[in-house]
Amino acid sequence: MAMRVYVRVVERGSMSAAARDLGMGQPAVSERIDRLEQYLGTRLLLRNTRRLSVTDTGTAFYERSKQVLDAASDAVAVANGDQSLRGTLRIAAPHGVGEIVLPSVLLQMRRHHPQLKIELVLNDRIVDPVTEGVDISLRLGDLGEGSFIARKLGHVGRVLVASPDYIEQHGAPTNPGELIDHPFLRVSGLFNNGRLPLISADRREELAAIDIVLSTSHWRPLHSLLLDGAGIGVLQRPVCTEDLENGKLIRLLPGFTVPGFDLHALYPATRPIPPRIRAVLSLLEEGLPATLTR
Repeated sequence: MAMRVYVRVVERGSMSAAARDLGMGQPAVSERIDRLEQYLGTRLLLRNTRRLSVTDTGTAFYERSKQVLDAASDAVAVANGDQSLRGTLRIAAPHGVGEIVLPSVLLQMRRHHPQLKIELVLNDRIVDPVTEGVDISLRLGDLGEGSFIARKLGHVGRVLVASPDYIEQHGAPTNPGELIDHPFLRVSGLFNNGRLPLISADRREELAAIDIVLSTSHWRPLHSLLLDGAGIGVLQRPVCTEDLENGKLIRLLPGFTVPGFDLHALYPATRPIPPRIRAVLSLLEEGLPATLTR
């Protein structure tokens, strides 16, 4: 039980959150962790009033504990003649993909594996599946470094857009050099050098100067502002496909493409791969490419 409590604390990042999940009081969770550390003779967690962090030993112990608990769960299922997937699978994903693309795939997961519980964690920062307690991490663009395995799931395109009202009032840029004359809205962290990368129809790359007037940490305010005619900006294609189809947004500079991002599924490099991770990866590989294409 102490091992299960410890795994949950690491995955949830706090004693209180783990206690709620396990139906225990926070003092009881803290006591289990203290006893576990005393038994092992080493510190697994570093705790203060503001945050909890995992030591290097704690990370290694978490990985092994996770494998042991997964194997025990699978063994019980086999002994009971139950081949259905059980337990909880945690998936981390960036906001746009997680909010627009993943729901249909999650529905398929529920239909195929009704006994499997799924936790979806959405944020746009890089999530390492090994150090942050998730089973699968979906990542756009650069994979970074870590002891994980990556599988490519598809490509997420991006589109430079503006609303018809904005174009009617301010006109549309006819070449990359005119972008600087329009207020540019963005998601924070993108185009920090004040340049928008573009690829022409003949595959020439160009960095166009842009005038960034507003940044937001989430794509939804950006989307709303663009619909309301506040300026021009870049959206991931899945979040604006319907708007482009019904004319609420217009693609600018159609002779140029804004480079998109490859989408990968990352998971810990453990052997053998737990059955629930293997099954969900299969559904992701089957469902996401078609969804992204649509």
